[in-house]
Formats: sequence, C-alpha cells, structure tokens
Amino acid sequence: MNTRVNTRVRPHSPPHRHTRPLARARSVAITAMAAAALTVGLLPSAASASAAAHRPYAPPIHQIALQGAVNVRDVGGYRTYDGEQVRYGVAYRADALNKATDTDVTTLARLGLREVVDFRVPLELQYDGPDRLPAGVAPTSRPVTDSGLYAAMLSAIGSKDPAVQDAMLGHGKAEALMRTEYQAFVSDPAARTRFGATLKDLASGRGPVLFHCTSGKDRTGWESYVLLRAVGVPAATAEQDYLASNGFRAAADAALRAGLKQSGVMQNPDLLIPLQEVRSDYLNAALSQLGTQYGDLYGYLTRGLGLSVRDLAGLRSRLVP
Repeated sequence: MNTRVNTRVRPHSPPHRHTRPLARARSVAITAMAAAALTVGLLPSAASASAAAHRPYAPPIHQIALQGAVNVRDVGGYRTYDGEQVRYGVAYRADALNKATDTDVTTLARLGLREVVDFRVPLELQYDGPDRLPAGVAPTSRPVTDSGLYAAMLSAIGSKDPAVQDAMLGHGKAEALMRTEYQAFVSDPAARTRFGATLKDLASGRGPVLFHCTSGKDRTGWESYVLLRAVGVPAATAEQDYLASNGFRAAADAALRAGLKQSGVMQNPDLLIPLQEVRSDYLNAALSQLGTQYGDLYGYLTRGLGLSVRDLAGLRSRLVP
C-alpha cells in the first residue's frame, strides 16, 4: 500500500497545517495493522518465508525455581515467525503461589512484578488459600471456569470408594472432563473477558505480569499458548511450551498419587493422571471450539477476547524487540 501523502500546495495557498499530523496518524494506523497482521500470521509471504527458514525453536525454558511451586516460568525466549525473540522479564506463568515460602517471596520480589493475575475459582481459593506475594503486590482475581473439574476431583478423592472413583474418572471420563474444560475456555463469555483483560494489561505495558491457576497448566497453559501465538510464535513452538508442564509437574504429581495410595484414600490413583497432565488432545479441543466460533485466531483475539488492533500491536511491541 502506498502511504505517501502529497503535501504540494497551490501557489499563494497557505500550507495545510493538519497534513503532517494526519499523515503521522495514518502511518501509525498502518503500522499497527501490519503488526497485528504479523502477530496472527496474516502475512502469508513473510510467514511462509520464515517458516521455511526456521523450524520450531525451543530455547532452554527459564524456570523460576521456587520451593512452594513447581511450574513457574518466564514466557520469553521463543522465536517468532520473522526470526525475532520474545523478551524475557515481561510475562510469567505459574501454578498457585499459596505455598510460597519466605524465600520464594524474596525470589518473586526480584522479578519486579506489577501484577499477579489469579485465574482460580472461589472453591480453589477456599481449599488452597490465597497467594503469598511480595509487599506491594496484590493479586488480581479473575476467576476462569474449570467446568467443575476441581469439585469433581475433590468429590472423587473424598469418597474413598474405589467403585465411585472408577465411575467418576475411569473409562475415559477424566479425559472427557478435561476436553469440556478446554472448550469452555473459548465458549464461556466470562472466561473470554478475563483472558482478554490479562492480555490487555500486558499490551498496555503494565508488566511484568504473572498469571496463574492451581497447577499452572490448563487455564494458564491456554493463556500462554494464545499469548505466544498472538505475538507471532509458531503454533508448534507454542504447543511445546504448553506441553512442558508435564515435565515440571511430574514429580509433584507422582508424589500426590503415591500419598493417596499409601494413605488408603485411592486404590487406583492413576485415575488422576488424565487430570494432572496436559495433552495435545485437550489443547485441540479448545482450538476446535475456537475454529467453530471464530473461524481463526484473529477472530478469537478480536471478537472473542475483545482485543483491538492497537492492543495486538501493543502486545507485539511489549514482548518482541
């Protein structure tokens, strides 16, 4: 598109004072639209060239080592379609911080966090407790539905009845619960509002921002996936980041299952594995719902999450040099 503005005036005519401001405004708008298009892969020539030159890139993930949480990470480091790298120190993802130790709080303080967004629903907060955060950082509560998953898990475990637990979680039931939860990330209006608000906070430069749920893998995993895609990270790479939760959570999740079996609460604690893991099948359930409702990622970001072109450009400029 030719964005040149003709500023020539007729002889004896006074110069148009508003020509330059209008030209600047038009240039800013075009730049914002181009940046937004790039972030969601709407520039096929650039994306295709980059995809051919760059295979999915997964740098060593920058984990924030804490004693009371196991899945705390910097979202930065990944390469975009055009070969740039997502900045470190702007966005963080985590599991719940209610068990953070004093040492953990000191570690979190060093991150310079401006906002901590908690996606947990009231039942999770009631059962697990609020975050422990550095002085001056108050949690922003943005509960995102888990489609009753947490309550179902508590009910199954609390029954202490192998038959009840098998009926509730066995024979593909647990996997079905997970797919339902992921579909709701897209279909539930309140979930979209809260996911969108967090991305808008990042776009506005409020960071560093940390967002989390209970395990830091499902609601947090979806938000991280969408954020990475929105700033131009290829789908395969964003999915690698999503699936990495399995490695970070493996030891803690296995210890929970072992404790439940040893205490006699669950005869077959492996029934919990589908609830404890992230799987491409779950992510695809959300992506399928996204395609059904919005057609593509750009539609979900703009019509679903309410992000403007300026918001998308802001995300790109904040997270990508």
